Amino acid sequence: MRGGSTGQQATGAWQGRFVGPLLAANVVVIGLTATLLTVGALRTGQRESAARVMDQRTSVARVAVAGEAGRYRDLLQAVAAGLGTNARLTAADFAAATAPLEGAGLVGATSVAYVVATPPARIAATQTFWRGRGADALTLAPRGQHAEHYFSIFQRSLNNGGPAMTGLDVAASREASSALTEARRTGRPTISDTYVLLRDRNIPVAQQQLSFLFAAPVYSPAEDAGGLPEFRGWVALGLHGQDFLGGVLGVASQGLLDGELFATNGDGRRVLVAGYDARGRRDLTRQATFPVADRQWTLLTGADSQNLPGARSSMPAIVLIGGILLSAMLACLVWILATGRSRAREQVLVATAELRTAEAESRRQAGLLGAIMSSLGDGVGVVDENGAFLLHNPAAQALLGVSDDVDGPDSWQQHFGLFRADGRTPFPVEEMPLVRALQGEASDGVEMLIRNDQRPDGILVSVDGRPLDAGAAGRHGAVAVFHDITELRRYETDLAVFAGVVAHDLKAPLAVIRGHCETAADELAEAPEGPEVFEARAALDRIANAVDRMAALIDTLLAYTTSRDAPLKLTAVQLGPLVADVVEHRTEHPRPGDSPPPDFYLGPLPEVQADPAMLRHVVDNLIGNALKYVQVGKSARIDVTAAGGPPGWTRIEIADRGIGIPDDDKPNIFESFHRARTAAGYAGTGLGLAICRRIVERHGGTIGVADNPGGGTRFTFTLPLAARTRNALDRALAERAAAAGSVPPEIAGVGPIRPAEAEAAPPRTPEAGRAEKA
Repeated sequence: MRGGSTGQQATGAWQGRFVGPLLAANVVVIGLTATLLTVGALRTGQRESAARVMDQRTSVARVAVAGEAGRYRDLLQAVAAGLGTNARLTAADFAAATAPLEGAGLVGATSVAYVVATPPARIAATQTFWRGRGADALTLAPRGQHAEHYFSIFQRSLNNGGPAMTGLDVAASREASSALTEARRTGRPTISDTYVLLRDRNIPVAQQQLSFLFAAPVYSPAEDAGGLPEFRGWVALGLHGQDFLGGVLGVASQGLLDGELFATNGDGRRVLVAGYDARGRRDLTRQATFPVADRQWTLLTGADSQNLPGARSSMPAIVLIGGILLSAMLACLVWILATGRSRAREQVLVATAELRTAEAESRRQAGLLGAIMSSLGDGVGVVDENGAFLLHNPAAQALLGVSDDVDGPDSWQQHFGLFRADGRTPFPVEEMPLVRALQGEASDGVEMLIRNDQRPDGILVSVDGRPLDAGAAGRHGAVAVFHDITELRRYETDLAVFAGVVAHDLKAPLAVIRGHCETAADELAEAPEGPEVFEARAALDRIANAVDRMAALIDTLLAYTTSRDAPLKLTAVQLGPLVADVVEHRTEHPRPGDSPPPDFYLGPLPEVQADPAMLRHVVDNLIGNALKYVQVGKSARIDVTAAGGPPGWTRIEIADRGIGIPDDDKPNIFESFHRARTAAGYAGTGLGLAICRRIVERHGGTIGVADNPGGGTRFTFTLPLAARTRNALDRALAERAAAAGSVPPEIAGVGPIRPAEAEAAPPRTPEAGRAEKA
């Protein structure tokens, strides 16, 4: 028996020597496996993050390059449109028209020139003609045999591109002449294939760059009713590809992206134009292709993922080291527990001490986070998935002016006093940033007014809302950040007032010039007739027209600014008298020449809730366009009517029989400085419709454009009905429902309703209205 007990002890001792290391080895294997899997997942996440950041940076770079090239094209087109309105273009006119380009930041641009086409037989006559227009040193130097030579008449150097080089024959370059020919054929701005500019061919080859030529045709207004605008030449802009890419991509990518710009020429070949190198190796590449005028450009970007912000972190290394250490610690713990109770007890004490240290560190981190939240100047609010507040930092409580919270989004508006920026309309619950964030929708810059007992005067705040990541935060929810923008809005209001003062001060010298012109014209009225007197009168007319255009441009720019920043003064507005007053104002002056009077039809128009001054600007601009954009000698026909819209809204339509808007221009017609190609030869700044869109959208409505079935254009925009109008429509619906014993289709959301007095007879059409007037 004693021997058996000794054997069992020996067996137990043998098992004790091997079971502990075996268990420890298993722990190490499992721990390392889990660690490597975790590190692999983190690495995968980092690669995906790097790819997202690369996509975002490439998108920004593509938008920057395409947008900058589009800006060059738009500026060139604006200059061409301005020159086209000047029937007697001189060197001084060209210098004045292109002067803003020097301060426009046109990276890579070498020069802008006015180019004309001349057959070989008229080169000498063309030279004499333009010398008489101010190009004193002009010498036309034809190169080669061509059916037409394209000579640079006036020129302005940009970006210290060297002295102006007039008299060059652009026809010597196949690429440039093809671009000019295409621009004249299509009537649109074009861009050439890549080539070395003529002005650069005398410098060393190492300093030459592949470049482009932007060309915009210049048309003068049509002289007769059935005529077409007369082609007069081109405005051409030279662009160095390397300087352009380096300047734009360096700023857009902040030095993080390599870039190579390829251009697809007219023969389908893709040519490397320029390259830009950033620091680091290239392990991520992207490609983006986009149109520029009538060509396709391709931007190939590359980056070192180590340099992309947020794409790399030390977390995988920390997890790897931590996993190895943790596995080693667990293995040691298992070995100690398996080999001795006393050692296990001591190790447990050590582990307990480490846990307490970790708990203290966690509390310290929590305290640090709380201190950071308390020190933030912006307000931060966090709610759970049910809308119950989890956190409001002191800055948020100070902004809201209410120390206690209320759960449930339906109570937030009344409890905190939340209104729209107008200060009167309660802020809808479904549009609140936290509510939208709970639905998974991010929002930025949502403006709302907070007015309650603690904030009687109210403050204007901008709110950003974001959904909380359930995986990172441990639960669903939303977070909102509040910024006090009251002073900012006051500052913007002051700027708007300042803009008005500046506009007044700018128009004062124009009035003086206008007065001097009228005085000189009165003096010339008594002078004997002669060529000199005729020329002087024509010059005075040109000066007066230029003064009028400058004054109109100042007024338009001021309206463009105030349409965005001026506060809305909403009130009930009778739309009918307002439109009638605009029509009377527009037609009170006699029309030039033998133009027939316009034909107006004004249908029944409702009462709306709007800012009277801003609404008048919209109506005046649309009716003014309808009167202006008609063929010479033809009568303008304009219909202003109203139709039902969504519940509580009306849709106003202004239809004309003018020159119309091409389909490819309709998507961009409300953009700033955009003009349809059919508007060539008509005066305008390209800001009127942009102002209309700003005003309508600030009222919460929408504006659109479509073809008029009878020819011309039909503009539509929506406005909210006045409160009493909506109440009257609601009462009419209720009476109809009670009389019919069923729900009318209007209440069911099938369609809009008509006022009760209009139910007795079918609605009058514009044609019927004209027939009655006849």
